[in-house]
Amino acid sequence: MEKIIIKTPEQIEGIRKSSQLAGQTLEFIAPFVKEGVSTEFLNQKIEAFIREHGAIPATLGYGGYPKSCCISLNEVVCHGIPSETEILKNGDILNIDVTTILNGFYGDTSRMYTVGEVSDAALDLIEVTKHCIDLGIQQVRPGNQFGNIGYAISKYAKAQGYSVVYEFCGHGVGVDFHEEPQVDHTSRRNTGPVMKPGMTFTIEPMINQGRPGTVTDKVDKWTARTVDRKLSAQFEHTILVTDTGFEVLTDVVGEY
Repeated sequence: MEKIIIKTPEQIEGIRKSSQLAGQTLEFIAPFVKEGVSTEFLNQKIEAFIREHGAIPATLGYGGYPKSCCISLNEVVCHGIPSETEILKNGDILNIDVTTILNGFYGDTSRMYTVGEVSDAALDLIEVTKHCIDLGIQQVRPGNQFGNIGYAISKYAKAQGYSVVYEFCGHGVGVDFHEEPQVDHTSRRNTGPVMKPGMTFTIEPMINQGRPGTVTDKVDKWTARTVDRKLSAQFEHTILVTDTGFEVLTDVVGEY
C-alpha cells in the first residue's frame, strides 16, 4: 500500500493556490447556472476561466473523461458529463465538481446549485449534505483517525433519514489527482490511518434521498446515478491537516 504523502511547506503553498483557484471557479460559474442553459455551456465557461488563470482542468482527458468538469444533475451522484443537449430546467439541483492543476499542483472542490423554484425535499437534502461535510471537516486534526470522518457523516445523515454513498469516496490530493488515503464517508469509529500535519485530502460526501447504491451508465462509462433514481447531493473541499487542526484550502468565502 502506498504511503500517505506528507507535503512540504512549498508543496502546501502550491496546493493552496490551486485549491483557491478551484474554489474561485465555483464562485465564478454561479451566475451562469440558470434555466435554459446547457451543462456544456457551463463546462466551456469553466474551462475558459481555469485557463485564463494559468491552470488546466484536471478532469479533461483523465482516464478518457471528455470534459473539463463534472456536472451531476438531480439523480446523478457523480461524474456527470456536460452535454449540449442537457438543458437546465426549473426545479433542478446540480453538483459542479472542478479540479485545477496550477503549476503542477491540484485543488479539488464541488458544491450544489439550484435552478429556479426547488422543492422543499431537495432543499432539505442539500442542507443535510452541507452539514455532513461540515461535520466531517470538524474531525480533521492531528492524531485523529480517518474513519471518524465517515463515522460523523454517516451517523448524522442516517439520523436525518438519508443514505450515504459507499461506492465513491474522498482521497488524498495535491501533488497528484488521486493519492492515499481513501476517505470513506461511512465508516466505523476509530478506524483507519492517523492524521498528521501536512496531509492533504478531499472530503466529499454524496448523500441520497433513497438507497445508497449507484449504477454507472453502460454507454458513457462515467455517469453514476442512484439505483432508485431519487435525488443525490454532494459537497467537496480539499483539506490540509495543520499542527492544531485543519485548513479548508478550497474555501474562498471565509466560511471555515
